[in-house]
Parts: sequence; C-alpha cells; structure tokens
Amino acid sequence: MSTFVLGVDSSTQSCKALLVNAETGEVVDSRRASHPEGTEVDPREWARALYEATEDLLPRADAVSIAAQQHGMVLLDSAGEVVRPALLWNDTRSAGAATRLTERLGGPEAAARRLGSVPVASYTATKLEWVRDHEPENAAKASAVVLPHDYLTSVLHENGELWTDHGDASGTAYYSTAERRWLPDIAEQAIGHPVSLPQLAEPGQSVGRTRGGAVLGAGTGDNMGAALGLNLEPGDAVLSMGTSAVAMMVSETSTHDASGLVSGFCDATGRYLPLACTLNGAPVFDLGCRLLGVDHDEFSRLALSADPDPEGAIFLPYLNGERTPNLPEARAQFGRLRGDLSRPQMARAMVEGLACSVVEAMGYVTDQVGRQPRRVLLIGGGAKSEAFRRVLAGILRRPVEVPAAEEFVALGAARQAAWALDGGSEPPTWDSAVATTQTVEPEETTEVFQAYLDFRNATYPELAPKG
Repeated sequence: MSTFVLGVDSSTQSCKALLVNAETGEVVDSRRASHPEGTEVDPREWARALYEATEDLLPRADAVSIAAQQHGMVLLDSAGEVVRPALLWNDTRSAGAATRLTERLGGPEAAARRLGSVPVASYTATKLEWVRDHEPENAAKASAVVLPHDYLTSVLHENGELWTDHGDASGTAYYSTAERRWLPDIAEQAIGHPVSLPQLAEPGQSVGRTRGGAVLGAGTGDNMGAALGLNLEPGDAVLSMGTSAVAMMVSETSTHDASGLVSGFCDATGRYLPLACTLNGAPVFDLGCRLLGVDHDEFSRLALSADPDPEGAIFLPYLNGERTPNLPEARAQFGRLRGDLSRPQMARAMVEGLACSVVEAMGYVTDQVGRQPRRVLLIGGGAKSEAFRRVLAGILRRPVEVPAAEEFVALGAARQAAWALDGGSEPPTWDSAVATTQTVEPEETTEVFQAYLDFRNATYPELAPKG
C-alpha cells in the first residue's frame, strides 16, 4: 500500500496543495484556493484557504508540511488569537525602521555579520518596530510573533504549538545565520517588550501531529521549499522568473554581504541559500506584448527573429524601481535607439534587458558563494518564454536547464513531510519528480551584457566602478 504526503505552498496569491507519493515523488492529486489581495492580510484568511485546499487531501496523507511566503509578520495575543492583519513581505511602510535597525546594529557590515543580511523593509523585525511606533495598543497586545508558515502549522497542530525552521527564521532579522539561533533581544527591542518566538526545529524534524493524526513537518519559507523541491545540491543555482526574479544558490557556508544585495538565508536542509531578488520579472514580457500588440508566443518569436547586435538597442527593465541593484526611483527605459529600430529589435532588447538584469543578480550571489554554478536551472512563469531561455543561455555562455514541473514550493514541502515521516538523516531522493528537463544550449554567444552594464552605469553613475 502506498504512502502519501501533502505539501502546501501558501503564497501571496493562493494556497496550493499537492498530494505526493512518498516513495517516488509522483504528484497524485492537487488543489488550490485563492488568497485576498493586498500587502496586509488577516492570517485567518490563509487558514480558510488552507482548509479549502486540503479538505479532500489531508485525510489521505500520512504527513504534511507547509511552505509559505517569507518575512510576513503575524502577531498573536496571550490566547493565541490574531492581533491585527499580517504585514506581508511586500509592505514597505517599515523602510525607515529598517534603516534605524541597521544603525543600531552598528551599520551594514556589522548587521550582515550578525544577521546574515542587511535589514530591509521586507524583514519581520522592521515591521515589529513599525507597529510599536504607529499602533502601540496592538504592540502591547502581542505575546508572540510568528511567520505565515508558522501560523498555518500551528493551525494544523493537534496542540496548537508554534514551530518554525532555520530557513524561514533566517529572514526575520532577529536570527543569526552564523550561530543558527534566535536573537530575541532584537525582536524585544523592535516591539517594545519580550515576545515569544516559535521553537526552532532541526532539518527533517517532526514537530508533532495534526488533529487527524498525520505527522507534521516543521515547514519552511517559499524559497527554501523551492530549493528542496528541486533537490538542489551545493553549487546549484536557480533563476526564478515570476512577478519578480530571484537568483539563489545552495552553499555549505553562510554568507554575509554588507552591500545588502545578497540575503544570506539558511535553507531547509542545514545548508545555506544566499539569494538576490529583483523587483522586475515577467511583467516586462507583458509590457512588450502590450506595446507591440501581440501575444506572448508572438513576442517571443519576434525577439528571436532579430539578430544579436552588441551595438543595438538597450532596455533597462526597471518598471517599478529596482532593489538589485538598489535603484528605488529608477524607471524602465530604452537607449541607443536608431532610426531603423524594428519591432523584432524592440522585442529582443526587452528580452535581453531582463536577462541581463537576472544575470547581474546571479553574479552578486556567485561572488558571495565564491564559486561559479555547477548548473543553472530556470523556473517560474518566465521560463515558458523560448526567447528568454535562449537569450539567457547565450548571455551566460552555458547550458540552462528548465525543469518540467512547476509547483516546486509545494513539492519541496511534500519532500520535507516525507523526510519528517521517514525520520532519516537526509530528505528522500525523488529523482522522478524533477528528472524531465529541457536543456537549452547557448546556440550563440550574446555580447550584450557588458553593453547593458555600460549603458546602465552611464545612466546611473553612482553604480559605475570607482577608479
């Protein structure tokens, strides 16, 4: 008789659940439920979506784990009730608090050394300080602070216990990646009084059972879940192209980037997951389709019909400012336009610009890790673009692997659940889950990356190399 595990991805937009064969990694069933929009959301809405998505699947599962969006601040009172709507990762009202926290820690270098990352508005500690300063009555009610996946794990837990893992904890700014432990003094100072933090589970640890008797894994953050679902090993690099873009790489050692460009997170296996995140991703393709009046397939075809031209048009893909590099006020723009600019050249410039942006982000990560990637994987909605796949491989001058499966966060949560069920020292090997890939070879070397950097640095001189 087969054993099944349930993996849940509670993302910003929705809750996705996969029922997976624990021995093979084969997905046998799936469900989805939507989440409310906004940068602050009542966590009980996530619980509603969790119940909806897992209602038919959880009774069939022997174990379950939840991966969820990182950084979100969930405040609970002494009775375990939600104090106020959760502030999500993309709520930037705490930017000033991030600056003050960095200063209190002794500046960017000291903050990176202590936390693994330089605090930004996404991180949980900065949101605690915002509540302390703007909603003191809510700050006073807060008895515990948890992350989105912690809250949902407690909803399923038979005793309502609060647990987290080192991966998601590393995105709070009150956790030390070097020491792999909480820094409760930072959370206390941020909120204004002592608060309880979830118990830290070790990789693969079971944290209890659900009310229905299924083994409960610790859960993790979404990026850590994706890395686990992809079965990444040290040296593997991933470019995830969604609404934003993420470049991440598994490392055996912690990283501490004082520039703030690379976040030095832990992963879900006891290793580390330094990553760089851009603000702009697949919406660049959406803009190109609107400007040229075509669908995504035709946009890709147009881009590939234009010959590479190192002297041709350049596109900076900063539709909503940028964080990698740090250009919050930047806007997208074309440059080096000639009078003979064609529709194909315009499409290719937009694809090349986005590819150059993520290659730059990956470069920051590889510099921190201190090695070039063993392999490069491309995932996310943007991976469906043939033009992007081929242009990216050309700029990187190396093959790019495109896995066939898509729901890697939920798959990673399921793999963690199987690990907790098995109780072994390593997660189960599910080669079949990610075995089918398309490998895109660099058909031609695309000499556009340096031209892109030169144009960008001329536009924003503060980024140009000194000396």
